[in-house]
Amino acid sequence: MARTMQQLFDLSGKTALVTGGSRGLGLQMAHALGEAGARVLITSRKAQDLQQAAAELKAAGIDAQWIAADCASEDDIQRLAAEALQQLGRVDILVNNAGASWGAPAEDHPTAAWDKVMNLNVRGYFLLSQAIARADMIPRKGGRIINVASIAGLGGNPVEMKTIAYNTSKGAVLNFTRALAAEWGMHGINVNAICPGFFKTKMASVLIETLGEERMAAQAPLRRLGDDEDLKGLTLLYASDAGKHITGQWMAVDGGVSALVG
Repeated sequence: MARTMQQLFDLSGKTALVTGGSRGLGLQMAHALGEAGARVLITSRKAQDLQQAAAELKAAGIDAQWIAADCASEDDIQRLAAEALQQLGRVDILVNNAGASWGAPAEDHPTAAWDKVMNLNVRGYFLLSQAIARADMIPRKGGRIINVASIAGLGGNPVEMKTIAYNTSKGAVLNFTRALAAEWGMHGINVNAICPGFFKTKMASVLIETLGEERMAAQAPLRRLGDDEDLKGLTLLYASDAGKHITGQWMAVDGGVSALVG
């Protein structure tokens, strides 16, 4: 018998690891997964931020834990994977969200900054996905990986942004998602990506101050920026059995900005 919608979206008994989960989009996604019943483990570099975020999640009735780790460090990634599996027992849902950006004209972009962005935004996603899948998802024949890309990965940005490394890294995340989905589908692992547009986050704060919120919102057909609940629906779709036949896909959550391109 077919399940009800409530049953398909229910994550009771599931576990989730969310990188960059102490604030912004990562914390929003952690809320979505936890509110649907999952046990949530968040990670980022700073313990104090994680403590505050975990307290917020627990106050919302979510079973939340945290591990401090730097997802730009291979040693930290391997430790994170091992400790996450020890604490949770398994990882049903992996959200690769930790990321970095750097603003500089392409002709003057520092090589070290380019490497920093690529290391965290692309290499980190690969290494953690590999570690979790190899130790847990592949042997169990199942799992969900959600990669946070960006509409910046679909093309260029307003000239004021000058984020060549970030755009390039997010374009790589999209093809990483497709390639991994094609390879790991045989193991019952779904891999999908979310492409947020402009949200009111710390990463976007400088641009909001530079361009102004009204000007940025005016670029979107919906005439608004993303808020603290706009990623929840798609996150839950990808993570739950409601999306069990979706893999290798990306979707923009951007108020329609990407609909104006091309």
